[in-house]
Amino acid sequence: QVQLVESGGGLVQAGGSLRLSCAASGRTFRTYTMGWFRQAPGKEREFVAAISWSGDSTDYLNSVKGRFTISRDNAKNTLYLQMNSLKSEDTAVYYCAADRRSYSKVAVTTTINYGYWGQGTKVTVSS
Repeated sequence: QVQLVESGGGLVQAGGSLRLSCAASGRTFRTYTMGWFRQAPGKEREFVAAISWSGDSTDYLNSVKGRFTISRDNAKNTLYLQMNSLKSEDTAVYYCAADRRSYSKVAVTTTINYGYWGQGTKVTVSS
């Protein structure tokens, strides 16, 4: 089992940057597929990015490609999301999630495939 704690959210002006972190407990973090999701007020939770256990495979929501970068440090049990050129539409609560199974480009985009979730960190982008 793994516990996840996000941090790094806050208020930023449009065009600015933030780096989110997700600290994971447990020795099995390095074997998990990891993802970032977000949920804006009144909207469903949506996929943002995912990364395989090795970091060799990544996928992104089309609207964040070229602006966001997902990465992980297995030695530190930490997942990251570097967010650049932020837009007002990026405003949401961001959640990290873990999946015990091997990386699948189809499965990583779906919330139901992740068994573990953090509590979320709020990102507000002012225009």
